[in-house]
Amino acid sequence: MDDFIGAISTGFAAFAATNLDDIVVLLLFFSQVSATFRHQHIVIGQYLGFTALVLASLPSFFGGRLFPEAWIGLLGTVPIAIGINRLLNPASDEDETPPQPEQSANSWLASLFSPQAYGVAAVTIANGGDNLSIYVPLFASCTWEDLGVILAVFFSLVAVLCYAAYRFTQVPTLAKLFTRYGNYFVPFILIGLGIYILMDSHTLESRGLTVLTVGLIGLCLIAESRDAFGDSA
Repeated sequence: MDDFIGAISTGFAAFAATNLDDIVVLLLFFSQVSATFRHQHIVIGQYLGFTALVLASLPSFFGGRLFPEAWIGLLGTVPIAIGINRLLNPASDEDETPPQPEQSANSWLASLFSPQAYGVAAVTIANGGDNLSIYVPLFASCTWEDLGVILAVFFSLVAVLCYAAYRFTQVPTLAKLFTRYGNYFVPFILIGLGIYILMDSHTLESRGLTVLTVGLIGLCLIAESRDAFGDSA
């Protein structure tokens, strides 16, 4: 019984230490909900991204690690590219109509394969360097029973985190702030998040990875520009 309670406490502590900063990003996402970017995209994307972080950490449970920290830091290029694109195309979100209230099971299933959900997942993964730094040694020291309890706590708290962020956007003052000014500061927050991830992961300390980082950002911008021109056509 003591081991069970200890595993639950460990799960809560590890999740709080690594995911409370995500609530700011989730607040921004929920404030940007529109006809093409729905609540389920955010929830599914958060779960997909968090699951990827857990899977990347699980090899330590079996005695190894999947990727070096510096290479994981390359994921910081994703929020940078998204932020630059939104900075250069600020009007794209203003023409969208309000979201529809219906959220059927089919719409949730369709969202599982939507680019919007994968965009949220990419930002979640990119912001997960601290998750890996804590989960890797945590999983390495777990028994099978402890691991099961901790993972159950983790995935339960993801839902709590998403709900808390959603409820915060329902507070009139916060909702007005994020809705009115969100489009202006979201790009800068995303770019700052990406730069922090690159620096915190020591990715830019390698000349080769620095060149690769610049190249990846360029490729992401080119791809998003082509999509934008395609939609306008």
